[in-house]
Amino acid sequence: MTSQSLDQIAHRPAAAVRIGQATAVEQSRAVAEVQAAVFVAQQFPRNVHAAIASMRESCASQTLAEKAFFRFPRGGQNVSGESIHLARELARCWTNVDYGIKELSRNDDIGESEMLAWAWDVQANTRVSNTFIVKHQRDKRGGPEKLVDLRDIYENNANNGARRVREAIFAILPPSFVEEAKALCTKTLKDGGGKPLAQRIADAIAMFATLGVTTDQLAQKLNRPSAQWTEHDVAQLGVTFRSLERGEITRDEEFPAPRVTADEITSKKSTPKTAPKSDAVEDWPPVAPIPGGE
Repeated sequence: MTSQSLDQIAHRPAAAVRIGQATAVEQSRAVAEVQAAVFVAQQFPRNVHAAIASMRESCASQTLAEKAFFRFPRGGQNVSGESIHLARELARCWTNVDYGIKELSRNDDIGESEMLAWAWDVQANTRVSNTFIVKHQRDKRGGPEKLVDLRDIYENNANNGARRVREAIFAILPPSFVEEAKALCTKTLKDGGGKPLAQRIADAIAMFATLGVTTDQLAQKLNRPSAQWTEHDVAQLGVTFRSLERGEITRDEEFPAPRVTADEITSKKSTPKTAPKSDAVEDWPPVAPIPGGE
């Protein structure tokens, strides 16, 4: 290509590069939203003391505390931490925070979506964003399952995006603000809304009974009978129950059925049969009748 042709491309009029009307409208709307968010943040700056008071009030709520933590298995171990529900509530309390997820593109041929998750403290102008790829598949024990249904793909993208948004929100919030919220939510779970411990234990047993989990299975999981459960034990059971409801874990993963070993099976087969119990005294094994006897 000659220098003359390069010069012609460099000086090509802007009208030659055309964009659609919908794209132009979307670009203008996005710019206007950013400008409006910055303007509002400057006109109404956050009150840190009011934000902390709002956080403390929210974390004292049993409803938030029950959703503040998650639990799911990974690599043979249980992973736990703070949930997206707590992150969103803390962002609301802190004020002037913009966050979200967006699907940038989707390729159904190779089965993946390009996603963007972000959190932006508009007032402090601190922003954390993450672009990532989400495969259209669901991991299962037998191997990954390909997702084709649009609703399944949407839910899979939303679940993966929520984790990135959670981390982005926590990254822009003050660490002391987050740590106090976690401690207050844990305390609220332990307090149980003012209910006596015995009542909370009974409620926990009744909750898991609806999922087919017995008291013996709960006792085995906590490694002690229900009469010895503490406030912390009941709080952990609450987190487990919510994770089961949300589908983060399964009942079989959390409460596996007892396995019978080969030695136990062999032992059962080799154990001789015992005489049946009876109040009457009788010979065992029974004696064959004597020919000609009465």
